[in-house]
Amino acid sequence: MARHERILVTRGDITEQTVGAIVNAANSSLLGGGGVDGAIHRAGGPAILEECRLLGGCETGDAKATTAGNLDSEYVIHTVGPVWVGGRAGEEEQLASCYRRSLEVAAELGVRTVAFPAISTGAYAFPVDRAARIAVGTTADELERHPSIEAVTFVLFSEELERTFGRALEEAQRGPAGSAGASAQKAADHVRHLPDGPARRRPHADGKEEVPR
Repeated sequence: MARHERILVTRGDITEQTVGAIVNAANSSLLGGGGVDGAIHRAGGPAILEECRLLGGCETGDAKATTAGNLDSEYVIHTVGPVWVGGRAGEEEQLASCYRRSLEVAAELGVRTVAFPAISTGAYAFPVDRAARIAVGTTADELERHPSIEAVTFVLFSEELERTFGRALEEAQRGPAGSAGASAQKAADHVRHLPDGPARRRPHADGKEEVPR
């Protein structure tokens, strides 16, 4: 796949994706919660929780993998996003670390396709504009380091999130100046925006949209 086609964005249900790994926006206990976390555990079944209990939790910004249970995926990669407290506690670097570590784990597992939610933009209140730029820039950087990963899809549950991530991708394609410049400029070579339709082969199931953590 060409470099500019390796990052995708779409609106849909992340639990319906056919990919090598689905990334879960987990809490630090890894024992399930609300939003995307709860949806993944419900759809994947008890096998995910059984493996999570063996992992001893997870630090903010880190990532750990389990089986995907009943999901149409090989693995679930659980990552813990930061709670936004005004940007005073290193939240931006912690969020970048979530994407970085998730893709490192995916590469170690030999995964070729990965689906991400919009980490920390729900109950954890991370500003969506900032989160989208960090997600795009960090993912682009990591795809350079991990050429075995063929595609990363941001699967977003709402039109607002899809629009915001889409805008971030368009800005990256134009090579914006300023603090987002370095990573976003790299992202310009990797990004493809899909305004409508499913990320992979399986359609979005109406009524199963969840608020991301």
